[in-house]
Amino acid sequence: MRSYRAVNLNALWFLIALNVLIFIITLVRPQEVITMFGLTPGLLSKQPWTIITAMFVHGGFAHILFNMISLYFLGSFFLRAVGDRIFLAVYFLGGLAGNVLYVLLAPPNVIGIGASGAIFAIGGALAVLVPRVPVYIFFIPIAMPLWVAILIFLVLSFFFTGIAWQAHLGGVLGGVAAGFILRRRRRPYYL
Repeated sequence: MRSYRAVNLNALWFLIALNVLIFIITLVRPQEVITMFGLTPGLLSKQPWTIITAMFVHGGFAHILFNMISLYFLGSFFLRAVGDRIFLAVYFLGGLAGNVLYVLLAPPNVIGIGASGAIFAIGGALAVLVPRVPVYIFFIPIAMPLWVAILIFLVLSFFFTGIAWQAHLGGVLGGVAAGFILRRRRRPYYL
């Protein structure tokens, strides 16, 4: 059993720091970093590393800020529930699932960047493990179940251009699968 105070958030802070560091580097040479480390489906065979590196590249201040706030809040809850190893596995495998779906469904010449597929994976896993935890989201002043909040953000991503809904969908599907695997272990999760 994990307690709230006993869990170290180093894995979470490491991911946030890595994302911010790469964002700072991107500010210095945006075109080079995005072209070299962003995921372009049609170039995956020539740039296979981008299936992973795209998870750490962000295209603007609002992009990094929103993703890191989401990562902190969802990630800190999830990390307390499952520990470092499972937290990192869901983050990376969920981000990978998001990027694979992006490669399969996005136009071949459109670069995809961002940690949102990995963050949606954490949200999807939490939505299975603790679906009724009440949360607030920015533009709705009432608490709602976590699973509803994740669904709202997923659906919204389908309606805005410039958002890689494919990565969001792949991430949340990977996270939901991870959540069901974790739930089958019949281990109680305390948040």
